[in-house]
Amino acid sequence: MRDFADLYRRLDVSARTHDKVEALTRYFKVAPPADAAWAVHFLLGRRPRLGVRRPDLRAWAARAAAIPDWLYDECATAVGDTAETVNLIVPPGDGAEDRGLAWWVEERLMPLAGATPADQRAIMLEAWGRLPPGERFVWNKLVTGAFRVGVSRGLLVRGVAEALAVPQSRVEERLMGDWKPTPALLEQLATDDAAADPSSPRPFFLASPLEESPESLGPRSDWQAEWKWDGIRCQVVRRGGRAHVWTRGEELVTDRFPEVAGLLDRLPEGTIIDGEIVARRAGSILPFHDLQRRIGRSMVPRKLLREVPVAVIAYDMLEHAGADIREINLRERRALLERVLGPLLGDHLMISPLLDGEWNEIAGLRASAAEHRAEGVMLKRLSSPYRAGRVRGDWWKWKVDPRVIDAVLVMSRRGSGRRAGLFTDHTFAVWKGDELVPVASAYSGLDDKEMRELDGIIRASGLEEFGPVRTVRPEHVFELAFEGIGRSPRHRSGVALRFPRISRWRRDKPPAEADRLETLEAMIAQAPPAPRLETTGELFPGWPGV
Repeated sequence: MRDFADLYRRLDVSARTHDKVEALTRYFKVAPPADAAWAVHFLLGRRPRLGVRRPDLRAWAARAAAIPDWLYDECATAVGDTAETVNLIVPPGDGAEDRGLAWWVEERLMPLAGATPADQRAIMLEAWGRLPPGERFVWNKLVTGAFRVGVSRGLLVRGVAEALAVPQSRVEERLMGDWKPTPALLEQLATDDAAADPSSPRPFFLASPLEESPESLGPRSDWQAEWKWDGIRCQVVRRGGRAHVWTRGEELVTDRFPEVAGLLDRLPEGTIIDGEIVARRAGSILPFHDLQRRIGRSMVPRKLLREVPVAVIAYDMLEHAGADIREINLRERRALLERVLGPLLGDHLMISPLLDGEWNEIAGLRASAAEHRAEGVMLKRLSSPYRAGRVRGDWWKWKVDPRVIDAVLVMSRRGSGRRAGLFTDHTFAVWKGDELVPVASAYSGLDDKEMRELDGIIRASGLEEFGPVRTVRPEHVFELAFEGIGRSPRHRSGVALRFPRISRWRRDKPPAEADRLETLEAMIAQAPPAPRLETTGELFPGWPGV
């Protein structure tokens, strides 16, 4: 545990890529196999569900520290993070016994799941009493599910690959899908002929944002253009006699979308398709907020299945008849995709239509993306292979400019982790008559200087305080950017914004000139009718370029 806690500290304090990769490489070169497997598991963001309640942690920590509950609450409010609060107030452990990460996970952490509160308390008190502060902090992070550290998947793959002296592509491949953190993991990553799980997806190819005009990419004839669909990125893997549907976050969701699962089981064995899950009813694409109603549900009620059916829009093929075809150029992969999927196309399976026209015409289509329930346009080099990760040059996403409104800051919450102690999570409101009604919360968009300046203003002009939350005099206007808007009965204003973030501080604008709720409702009313994707006759009659 000591070595893993030291790795966590090094990754957390370092801002340089070289230093992070060096720390990862050093750790994986010497870590016992069982410890290394769990380290990979947690550094990739996988978290066990342990069922330890926050109120119980609060009570156990307060008793262990011999302080009243109110004082614990004050400490937690000031610190902003449960794991760090407990680490600071509970007397430190002796640290006499240095057990490895695997022992602490398998013998103490995992038994928390399903244990009675009394047994959970016993395990927690033992851990707090035996672990020194650095290791106990990491333990608390694992228990609370708040284990996050500044290392991307790409950096982890690079560090493991360098430690094992193997190609990064092999490590990336083997860490996809539903692998287990067993002591054999690193050996499997290092062995060229190790058998991969047949249901596992391939690493996703991610597009880069296009920040220049598309003319900078060269001749239009070298590029394929299609809509950037607003859904859930997925891969369909048809191996082992059945289809498996994976999200980009490596979550297996086959059973959550039964209307497509049976159809995809009819794909030829040894097929992998890259595509997007969208909400689609009666031939029309639905807004993303409709699809959100089905996200995160392990069991989907029949009523919801009827109200929000889904479809897979396929746009690439990665494996054909059991052969890896990612090195084949996109033009040939697209031809295979159309040939294989042609007999199966229907309400729940489509091929992403191609967009025709010169660059200026593509720009015009991009401006109308919202009419097609799309976020913009994808531009893909026809000669490109299917790469892994975000590799610039071959795939570009040319998204439409976000919508913006001016809203008034009315409430703020203290942040956590690195933002602990600062008011960084803000709630914004617009006018409804003479009243301000909240419409969005946002925490990103300000630089460090603006963040600290606003924190000082909130502390000086706060009205009421409720734990980490403080209401603020409505004096400051901010421009909010967002990707979409829809009606929401769960919000007092009746509307919800998608991906809201602060785009600028409107110091030039008084609160009275902030937007009104009627403006947002008009945005919803002006939304175009849902587009229809026909799947009879021609593949996509009526679509440009088809």
